[in-house]
Amino acid sequence: MRKMQFVEAIIEAMAEEMRLNDKIFIMGEDVGFAGGVRLATKGLFQEFGGERVRDTPISEAVIVGAGVGAAITGSRPIVELMYGDFLFIAGDEIFNKMAKWRYEHGGTLKVPMVLRITTGGGFGGASEHSQSLESVMLAVPGYDIYYPSTPAEAKAMLKMAINDDNPTIFLEHRLLYKTTGDVPDAGVQVPFGKADIKRPGKDVTVTVHGYQVLTALSAAEKLSAEGIDVEVVDLRFIRPLDKETILSSVAKTGRLVTMEEGHKTGGIGGEVAAIVAEEGIFDLYGPIKRVAALDIPVPYSPPMEKFVLPSEQKLLDAVREAMRY
Repeated sequence: MRKMQFVEAIIEAMAEEMRLNDKIFIMGEDVGFAGGVRLATKGLFQEFGGERVRDTPISEAVIVGAGVGAAITGSRPIVELMYGDFLFIAGDEIFNKMAKWRYEHGGTLKVPMVLRITTGGGFGGASEHSQSLESVMLAVPGYDIYYPSTPAEAKAMLKMAINDDNPTIFLEHRLLYKTTGDVPDAGVQVPFGKADIKRPGKDVTVTVHGYQVLTALSAAEKLSAEGIDVEVVDLRFIRPLDKETILSSVAKTGRLVTMEEGHKTGGIGGEVAAIVAEEGIFDLYGPIKRVAALDIPVPYSPPMEKFVLPSEQKLLDAVREAMRY
């Protein structure tokens, strides 16, 4: 067992797989000699060289398009986008090429690529560098979406994604990079598409993902002192969503609060709520509550950013409101 930073787990996962398979390579802006803008490829250029850790032009469409081309011709690229907000610049390559080409060609070709995307706010990055766009990604079928919240999960899930013949979007919240956690020497097993109950509870289910898992766990401890027992369900996979775990938890607690950093309208919480409304409505004691970013662009001003993004206090209020029923 080793204590490891989230970013170190990302690097180690890629390095271990690259040593095993010379078809794996990394490409993106500043991923080479500089080791990435967040040092998430630190040391890999020095070990594997410029052929396998490739710096690219500042063109997200070119980066993703080249990755798709490499994937369908036999390589296994790991493509990095510096900010999730740049998803739209590469939109055609992601949504119409990476996502659809295996389907459109009747399965005769594979697209075994990982698109690593840094996402999320909370650092004063303003409206074009702070968005959480999981719901946009979920709206287009054709790839899986992974979103780990711990170093151990980051390493295990990235290795899983690298070895999958299907395309994967792998989300990394920037505020998680320096968080630490135990990583077993033998690794951990993360069942594909399976959510994780980070904290069992009997009174309220809170579904959450990414960095906000830490917020939910902190809030759950505070609520415990009030006699409210919160079950924290870390989704881990945005696609496929683990309906079984969500519904089982709600059947036990009778209450559901969803939390996410994306905007409330059209968000992941709405999808979770729809699943429970369709298949678990009679297990609920009262209305579902949603905690999410307000439906305005994320501000640059730190006080305004805190006002717009979800927070521990907003979650505390929502859980207490759910407990009224």
